[in-house]
Amino acid sequence: MTHMNKTETVPEGLRGFFEDNPRLALAFSGGSDSSYLFYAAKACGADIRAYFVKTQFQPRSEMEDAIRTARYLDGDLCIIDRDVLADGRIASNPPDRCYWCKHAVFGAISEAARKDGRDSVIIDATNASDDPEGRPGMKALKEMGIRSPLRECQISKPEVRELSREAGLWTWNLPSNSCLATRTPFGTVLTEDGLRRTEEAERRVGMLGLSDFRIRTRGDSAFVETREDQMDILDRIRPELESVLSEYYSGIIGYGIRRPGL
Repeated sequence: MTHMNKTETVPEGLRGFFEDNPRLALAFSGGSDSSYLFYAAKACGADIRAYFVKTQFQPRSEMEDAIRTARYLDGDLCIIDRDVLADGRIASNPPDRCYWCKHAVFGAISEAARKDGRDSVIIDATNASDDPEGRPGMKALKEMGIRSPLRECQISKPEVRELSREAGLWTWNLPSNSCLATRTPFGTVLTEDGLRRTEEAERRVGMLGLSDFRIRTRGDSAFVETREDQMDILDRIRPELESVLSEYYSGIIGYGIRRPGL
């Protein structure tokens, strides 16, 4: 890793944050935001340990990305297993599911960080582009005292991507992702089998050429969403896509444009 001492790819405000908080625990997803934050902390000489919480809501590919990035950065990574479906407030999939899930995930990180002597400052990668409106998970982070340096320093998602590209991070253009639970309508009970079906179906469809899409579950049917600029790809692969999805769902009830962040 040749960039670790190059703080020119870390904005001044963020450098100041790490100077003030030199020993930290990072909630790490392996995505573009948390990967850049991991990089920036190490570039600034902070003593940081990343914690990836493995639940039924994360596809296996996310953990693989997290491990890959930690190795690339020569970073310290701890993987924690958490059974979020054991909590009925999460498994029943109410509108505030994310609130309870964040409490479970960050509770696990806080417990591990406490054992490591790192619980005084726990950070996550919420950025300035993230809108707290309608996001109960962000309320949970505030209640738990989790710091969000990208947001505090007013660093937006496009800025994270550009800074990551300049830093040479392979994650700079990773598509934004959301947990597998978001594919299921509120009120529909979440099960491990259902989540794995979504994961496997999306993995197979991704092999056809789509790179930023969701397969939403509607009963036993699927609704496919992708970015507007990928609709031409979707149209081109539709026969193959429908053949793949027929292995997992009783039918496809429609196609649509994916809203950012969902």
